[in-house]
Amino acid sequence: MKYIKATDVLPVEILEIIQEYIDGEYIYIPRKCENHKSWGEKSGIKDSLEIRNKEIYGKYLKGNTIDELTKEYFLSEKSIRRIINKQKQLCS
Repeated sequence: MKYIKATDVLPVEILEIIQEYIDGEYIYIPRKCENHKSWGEKSGIKDSLEIRNKEIYGKYLKGNTIDELTKEYFLSEKSIRRIINKQKQLCS
């Protein structure tokens, strides 16, 4: 999270009101609900994991064993099984 200096973005009147409550301390201002982003949306990791999971499922369908997939993707057997089961549900 990047910090923004309040004096750079807030009008003096609002800054003075905030200083009455919090003077010189850090404050977190949450996003509006309609602007909220889900996990991984901003960084793109969510999309990367979806691509990886489809790849894992595709290799599984082509005959790769779960043991082979765990070694190739450095994931536990439980994680590989979870990914395969989820992909099966999405494809059916």
